[in-house]
Amino acid sequence: MTPSPIQALQRQRQLLEIEYASDKEDFLRHTEAIGIMRRVKRGDAWWPVRIGRSYYNSLNQLVVEIFRTGDEDIEHNFEFGRPISFFTFEETSSADRRPTTFTPLHPKLKSTVSYVDGDRMVVTLPDGFSVSELQGREHVGVQLSFDETSYRLMFEALDRTMRAKGRLAYLRDLFYSSQKADTLTFSPMRFPYLNPTQERAVNEVLRAKDVAVVHGPPGTGKTTTLVEAIYETLRRESQVLVCAQSNMAVDWISEQLVDRGVNVLRIGNPTKVNDKMLSFTYERRFEAHPDYPQLWSIRKAIRDLRAHRRRGDERWHQKMESLKSRATEIELRINNELFGEARVIASTLTGSASRLLDGMKFGTLFIDEAAQALEAACWIAIRRAARVILAGDHCQLPPTVKSYEAMRGGLATTLMERIVEQKPEVVTLLKVQYRMNEDIMRFSSDWFYGGMVESAPEVRYRGILDYDIPMEWVSPSGQSPVIPEEVGGVVDAASENVGGPVGTSLGAAAESETMGEESSRDYVEEFVGESFGRINKVEAEITLDTLEAYFTRIGKQRILDERLDVGIISPYRAQVQYLRRLLMKREFFKPFRRYISVNTVDGFQGQERDIILISMVRANENGDIGFLRDLRRMNVAITRARMKLIILGDASTITRHRFYRRLWQYIRGLHNG
Repeated sequence: MTPSPIQALQRQRQLLEIEYASDKEDFLRHTEAIGIMRRVKRGDAWWPVRIGRSYYNSLNQLVVEIFRTGDEDIEHNFEFGRPISFFTFEETSSADRRPTTFTPLHPKLKSTVSYVDGDRMVVTLPDGFSVSELQGREHVGVQLSFDETSYRLMFEALDRTMRAKGRLAYLRDLFYSSQKADTLTFSPMRFPYLNPTQERAVNEVLRAKDVAVVHGPPGTGKTTTLVEAIYETLRRESQVLVCAQSNMAVDWISEQLVDRGVNVLRIGNPTKVNDKMLSFTYERRFEAHPDYPQLWSIRKAIRDLRAHRRRGDERWHQKMESLKSRATEIELRINNELFGEARVIASTLTGSASRLLDGMKFGTLFIDEAAQALEAACWIAIRRAARVILAGDHCQLPPTVKSYEAMRGGLATTLMERIVEQKPEVVTLLKVQYRMNEDIMRFSSDWFYGGMVESAPEVRYRGILDYDIPMEWVSPSGQSPVIPEEVGGVVDAASENVGGPVGTSLGAAAESETMGEESSRDYVEEFVGESFGRINKVEAEITLDTLEAYFTRIGKQRILDERLDVGIISPYRAQVQYLRRLLMKREFFKPFRRYISVNTVDGFQGQERDIILISMVRANENGDIGFLRDLRRMNVAITRARMKLIILGDASTITRHRFYRRLWQYIRGLHNG
């Protein structure tokens, strides 16, 4: 029996409670067990730090600057809105300078990242926090705290949606049923600068009265299409709300809209702080308002009055109330002007709960990265809108769900996936990609998109070298891949969990020899600390050897002249950090370092490079590939390359999984073709 919308949302809430409990327990256990120095290496803490100046920001919040002075090469996880806490280390003696004792500072007072740019961070301090005590301490550090706020907002959103009446209740019932979504009827509009499927997607967005989905596989111009749909919607509506799961995605689409001349008001600071991106944030606009200096003076007078209150001063309350009233009046006037002028209000999904948006309703909500957002997070923003436009790709990065039980229960099933399955008529698949050589694109298109994605003519045969093969698989162990049909037909059951190839076979059985260089060195994965990750040092060395050899073939001067850029990807953070250290030590790459970036799969989402190398890490006798089974992440990895993709991985381990076996066979077909 199909559950009712209310029952389905109750189930969502139960699964979210499981995830919350698991996430919190996991956070506390690891915080206590792994030690602060491991947290520093994981990017979850900075130590030591230098405390800079403190001041009141435009929102009248006390903030303090923090500078990382430790290992600055470590990729960190601090970003706008995340809660943090301070700590110190005590030392055993003057002779032994190694920190040994962890001491939290104000453990019950949680500060918040206001913004972060490289190794500089600005933190909003809570009431009751002593800045002078912080600035007077030595050996201070800062670490991420457990984020209660996001969970609280999602729980509240689910509860509100279950109780809802009116439009929110209508959308709730629509999204959980096979009922047809309402549409308008008009002749299609022409957009000569868009391809046919992009043009159709914009028209479907404009026709939708309830919901529409723009499904954008890699390189198909999803952002371009979404920006055009927003631009056209603004010809019919005075203001829209644009959200995404991550700050980076909100910043990116905001920047594209600003380039089109749209007045964007960004709620929450961008992750990357520069003048262009700050110029459309609420804080910067607020500070730039002509009435702000007057407001700042009144707020300073209020702080001074509080600090110098004299006992028995009967006029103190009268003065304070007068100043507060005047400050509130000016603040409301500034806000009314800022929100009145803005055509697009942009925020993360959780950011849409900001008190600044209290009481605001929008005709249309656009959610980018909808396939990466938990359904509960989407309902935070949906309550403010009459119709919803979802954009994303449920064949790429999924939402992060840490509890296996919650994942099995369906928490990772997104609202976009639900609507795609129940209402295929509201979905438009973008079918022309503008990023990859045809050979690189074809495997992804066949496996994930039913072979429906095609390459634009201008990129179909793009390459770096004449007679180069766009894809290679280097198997450093030199061992042959395992073909299940040859060992009794055993197929990795986990490979059946996420999709499957569409259409005909992608190639004959793989041949025994490997592609590229082979190595008989001690090639094996290592486990680096509990929950930190896996590393394969030999594969990391061979990854850089392979890139060096390819650079030599291209020619150093040509790389510099044409600014050919490279991405080195690994699913494991420990491998990423090891590769970064190796890269810095290699003299050969010194002239090219600004063109080479090393990151996780998630770190490359939405990006592209001329050359991509993927270090798969896993090499063991059991064929255990861990979360390489998450094929959507691998879809992201293999579709970042414009002209050359090199996969480095032990074929005998990895090809026991059906997806990777087919990928190996496909690449062999290119080499034998």
